[in-house]
Amino acid sequence: MVDGNRALAAEGLGTFWLVFGGCGSAVLAAAVPEVGIGLLGVSLAFGLTVLTMAYAIGPISGCHLNPAVTLGLVAAGRFEQSKAPGYILAQVAGAVVAAFILYIIASGKAGAQLGGFAANGFGELSPGGYGALSGLLIELVMTFMFLIVILGATSPKAPAGMAPIAIGLALTLIHLVSIPVTNTSVNPARSTGQAIFAGWPYLLQLPFFWLVPISGAIGAGFVWKWFAPEEPAAAGERLEAPAG
Repeated sequence: MVDGNRALAAEGLGTFWLVFGGCGSAVLAAAVPEVGIGLLGVSLAFGLTVLTMAYAIGPISGCHLNPAVTLGLVAAGRFEQSKAPGYILAQVAGAVVAAFILYIIASGKAGAQLGGFAANGFGELSPGGYGALSGLLIELVMTFMFLIVILGATSPKAPAGMAPIAIGLALTLIHLVSIPVTNTSVNPARSTGQAIFAGWPYLLQLPFFWLVPISGAIGAGFVWKWFAPEEPAAAGERLEAPAG
């Protein structure tokens, strides 16, 4: 059994890598025309952060990296409810530290224009100008499907060792579709870190990017229990395969 403090440290480190690598690709690489990684590059960056961390810390913490994932796993009976608050705090802390370091790096360029700083938003803050209803639907559906992929890929009946690949590719696909709408959250911790440094307009919309992804994830957890009733309810550390 993995020590609880080590699991929390792993969640903080993993979420740091998710935000630093994923949002960093948008703030630093995608902002330079000569580099020009674009939508595909940023989407791959997010997927690769999860894939790499799933192999690295999956056996330690389950590699949730996301409050919505943690609560979706609780709803599915795959993670202990009592451990969820600690995981969520560690995830938010990792995201905020990563955003802080990115902010320092991005501000180190003469005449730096940080813009939205890879934060999430709808309406005037949406990259494509999409309204609140569009944002609600895309975040709800994408987080719901993300949890379905996670729960299926980490099922005892799934091919061993393949979960990180499926989960990383799912997150890549999610970003390819939803970046134009909300800049893709599906992760309240990721949204929190960037919003703190992007400014008040993004902070005012931050509750949206907590409530909607968590609602989609919890819904997926309950649906999965109906899909796979033969799976026993988890206790504590049963979810040794990476979660995402």
